[in-house]
Amino acid sequence: MKHLFGRIVPGTHRAFESILRVLCPFALTLLATASFGQSQPPSAEIDNGLIHARLYLPDTTQGFYRGTRFDWSGVIGSLTYAGHSFYDPWFTRTDPNVRDFVYEGSDIVAGPCSAITGPAEEFTSEGGALGYGAAAVGGTFVKIGVGVLRKPDTAKYSGFRLYDLVDAGKWTVKAKPNSVEFTQRVLDPASGYGYIYRKIVRLIPGAAQMSIEHSLQSIGPRPIETSVYDHNFLVLDHQPTGPDFTVTLPFAIAPTKPIDADFGAVEGKRILYRKQLQDKDRLTVHIAGFGNTAKDYDLTVDNAHAGAGVRITGDHPLESEELWSIRSVLAMEPYIHLSIPSGKTIHWRYLYSYHFTRQRKP
Repeated sequence: MKHLFGRIVPGTHRAFESILRVLCPFALTLLATASFGQSQPPSAEIDNGLIHARLYLPDTTQGFYRGTRFDWSGVIGSLTYAGHSFYDPWFTRTDPNVRDFVYEGSDIVAGPCSAITGPAEEFTSEGGALGYGAAAVGGTFVKIGVGVLRKPDTAKYSGFRLYDLVDAGKWTVKAKPNSVEFTQRVLDPASGYGYIYRKIVRLIPGAAQMSIEHSLQSIGPRPIETSVYDHNFLVLDHQPTGPDFTVTLPFAIAPTKPIDADFGAVEGKRILYRKQLQDKDRLTVHIAGFGNTAKDYDLTVDNAHAGAGVRITGDHPLESEELWSIRSVLAMEPYIHLSIPSGKTIHWRYLYSYHFTRQRKP
């Protein structure tokens, strides 16, 4: 195992041996270092006959994503359906010295905490992360989906800052032909927070749909109060962000901040682009107008030129919602809130439904 797959995150050896047994009969590919060289991050490929997706796996030394902002599980590197590609890197290269991202000529350069792809999730809490505000300098705090981190100084928490990882917890990964299940167990006695977090990325049999199913159990003495959002880095057929894109919501959109009218507009339930974003152009919309039920966790993004799109629904009420977009990516960010007493578990699910109006040739 060690020779074939490189270094495995502590606690995942049995899971990866189980994966290997599944891969051969079902032609599921687990990509790691092996003959591909040390730069190849471990990943798994899943397929339901309609959708094909590649997921990057958590790994402290060779993982595709090792930042301390986003959840390490279920990072989708690519997903294709009917000849259309929905997720790819929105940046052209990375640089460990970059905070968030910068423009350098034609390049978009992402820092280590932002260089992620697909429906990436981040957990945020009061003070930025669980226990950060109460931790002394040199003490520890918890970022769900990442692990136990070290507080380096008295500065305010920043998701763009790369914190020292003290303990990644115990990760296990179970792969099947059309799904990958991730489990992380973390316990930090110093901060009083602990959790068991499970995520299953599943392609629905016979449908152009993907579900992301979650459970989060609080196992420390302190209850967990957190918000979680999905950044949804949509890179649809690498189409430039502009008038071909339309975002549709089930409610009349009430922006809470002014919108740059040169780039876009809100018309009822839709967000429209007035021009193609170029260079450092950015369109953001801070969205209000949703109700207090899960029916408003429902968004659709379509691209007229590609003739394809995606609808995303959730089973929890929205806490907030935003659109963030630059020339290479359109990201709708719906937030929900989770309140979990010690010893209790909460569940939530997103459903992605992919569609096309015309099929592209391979």
